[in-house]
Parts: sequence; structure tokens; C-alpha cells
Amino acid sequence: MEISLEKIDVIRERTGIGYREARALLEASGGDVVGALIAHEGSQAERTWRERIHVSGGELASKVRELLHQGNVTNIVVKQGEETILQFPVTIGALGTLVAPWLAVLGAVGALVTRSTIEVERRGVAPPGAGAGSQDPG
Repeated sequence: MEISLEKIDVIRERTGIGYREARALLEASGGDVVGALIAHEGSQAERTWRERIHVSGGELASKVRELLHQGNVTNIVVKQGEETILQFPVTIGALGTLVAPWLAVLGAVGALVTRSTIEVERRGVAPPGAGAGSQDPG
């Protein structure tokens, strides 16, 4: 079982993980790159990370609508300051008719507030620099 830097780099490039975790995956798979990738993929099903997105009031409903269409979002929380305005699991969001009234409410709320924060819970590994901080669009 040879674990080379090249194999570690392949794992890192394809998964975004660090050297230590890439080496551990390769060791567990007997040096097989494909086996390590499959093992990593299986372990991702249970991981989640959070992201904060700051939006102006007018962008609130459209940003939530955009998030509903992304495949890795599991939960959305809309906040004004520290106060939670709306929170729902995205599995409910898949049922479009149930979400339409909430989007109308968000549109009305968005007209009344200047800045809001959307906290998004996602499945998988956070990309470098995400998860702990925030994303501020445009």
C-alpha cells in the first residue's frame, strides 16, 4: 500500500479536504484513490454547515426563493437583528404551494426592513472560507 503525495493531492483537489484527512482516507482504503473518494462521499451524508447571508429588505424573498432551489440546503432561518422572523426546513420548501404564502410574507417584511440575515444550513463540507462567517452578496 503506497500512499504518495500525488494520491493525497488527487483526494484534496476532488474533495476540498486537508492533507491529514486525505491521508487517513487513503490509509483506510488501502491506498486506493477511488475507494477513498467513495468513503469520503459516504461520510458527507451526515455533515452539515451553516452560512449567513446578509441581504437588503428588497432582496429577501428572491434570495429565499433562490435558496429553495439549491439541492444542499436543509434549513432556512430569516432574522432581523437577533430576532427570528421565519424558520422552516427546506423539505417543506419542496412543496411549493405551502411555501408561496411564506414568500409573500417575506416580501412584505422585506419592504419594512432595511437589512436581514438569512441563516442557511447545508449538507456536505463547507467550502474554504465558508461556514463560520458570512457571505455578503454584491
